[in-house]
Order: sequence, then structure tokens, then C-alpha cells
Amino acid sequence: MKKLLILSRLKIHNANALSSPYTLGFPAITAWLGFAHALQRRLNEANEDFEDLQFNSIAVVCHEFNLQTYKGESDFNYSIISTSNPLKKDGKRPSTIEEARCHLKVSLVIEYSGIDQDEALEMKEALPALLHRMKIASGDLMNVSFKPELIKITNQQETKRLMSKLMPGYTLVERRDLMIEAMQNENLDGMDALLAYLSINSHCQEQENTEDEKAKVEWKQSRKHSGWLVPIATGFQGISEPSTVENQRHTAYPHRFAETVVTLGEFIMPTRVDQLDNILWHYADVSNNLYLCQQNQPYQNEQE
Repeated sequence: MKKLLILSRLKIHNANALSSPYTLGFPAITAWLGFAHALQRRLNEANEDFEDLQFNSIAVVCHEFNLQTYKGESDFNYSIISTSNPLKKDGKRPSTIEEARCHLKVSLVIEYSGIDQDEALEMKEALPALLHRMKIASGDLMNVSFKPELIKITNQQETKRLMSKLMPGYTLVERRDLMIEAMQNENLDGMDALLAYLSINSHCQEQENTEDEKAKVEWKQSRKHSGWLVPIATGFQGISEPSTVENQRHTAYPHRFAETVVTLGEFIMPTRVDQLDNILWHYADVSNNLYLCQQNQPYQNEQE
């Protein structure tokens, strides 16, 4: 049995769309797990009854997504729509580095443990006041009022009922298995395997036209794999030993330089999910200098 907290149709304004140093789009899964962890800590501190509360894993279902970019008729690349920051005293623009932003509507499914039914009802009442004082993926919560839900899942039929309530939308799952297969079978490195699944290939085929005796060319586009595949940031890899440095953020914990870990993800409709663990993400154990977010159970596409 799974005890779940459902935060439905959250409207988030100006969330961080720069999910890694070289990917732009849906916020990184580390941002959603970080929000769940921050919310848990606030609840732990808010009430003695919540000291043992734990948010074990989280699923994200996206209903609307609006990336703040612009592309003119004659432009080749998209441009970031920047914010209008106040001018300096001399009338010039401040030298701020503009970050990509997005507006989105999501539903969050959070698996929790450590509290009984009565304490869970208390948590439900305390959530709205806490959420409006928090950032979600660096964005602001725009809902004036919303009602958190508490449900229990015991079988596949109840899972399907929950997935139907989360429609229409798309949920993010990891497809690292595709990259591993390409690296092993085609002898590709990580970047080549990633690009092989993200690239769109165009092919032209000449067709004869008997009326004007001129050949027409038909263009077709294809990808290596069907499905809505995207690059996603799932964690970090340490590139230095834990140590103490000057002006580090927290003096109680060692500092470590790290770089983003990027792999393949896929957006799927919730109705294609049979097991809730296929879409729930959790923090993985640290090994080989990796700090990763992983799914409770890898998703397997039966259509492949």
C-alpha cells in the first residue's frame, strides 16, 4: 500500500527552464525532488507530530507548459524573453545574466510515510499556508486556493483510477536504458548516444508527375525511436574531493565541485502507467561520486 499526497493543477510562474548547462526546457527532476524535500523539512519543524514524516518519492505530471522564448519570421534561433530589470542610476541596463523561464501547470504525486491518518489530516490543513511561502522549481505558486488530497493505493485498479484523474497531461520517466543499449551495441559514447535519439533526420524522395513532366520531391522526417524523448538532468557527479573552501555556502558540510548528469527522458501519458513506481522518483544512494535521482521502478514501454 502507498500513501499519497496529491497536489493538483499547481500554476507556477517563472520556473527555471535552464535544467542544465546545455539543456533548456522542462525543469530538472532535481528541482522537483528538492521542493519535496524542502516541504518535508518545513513540516518537520512546524509540528512535533510531523517529526517522523518523510516524503519518499515524487511524480510530476505536466498539464501546460509555456517556455518564455521568441523566434521571429527571419530568425534561425530562438531568443530568451528576458525580464525588465530596473535601470541603474546612469540609465543603463544592469549586468545581470538572464535565465530561461517557463510558466507551467503541474500535478505532484508525493509518496509519504511516518505519520498516521489523523496526523496526515493535520498535515493536509497545514500545507496551503506553507506552500505559498515556498518556491517550486525556482518559480512562484500562483494558485490562490487549492485543496490537497490524501489517497491510498493498494492495487492496479486504484492506480488506473488515479492516472485517469491526472489527465490530460504528460508525466516524465527516465529512458537511460535506450542510451545504455546504444552505447553497448553501437559502440557510441554518452553524448553521441544522446544525440542519436534526439536528432531528427530528413529524407527526400523523388516522385514523377506525368502532367507537367516535372519531378516533385517529397520530404519525410524520422527519428531513431518513437515517443517524446527529451534530455533531462537527473543529478550531479562530483569532480573534486569533499573539502572546506573559503566562503562556502554552509560551514557544517564539506564543499564539493560537481557537474550535471544528463540522460534521456520520455514524456508519456499517465494512462499508459500500470505501476505507480514507474513514475515515482527518489534520491538514489551515493556511489562512484554520483548524486542521482532515479525512478522506483524503471519504465518499460510495451510498444517497443
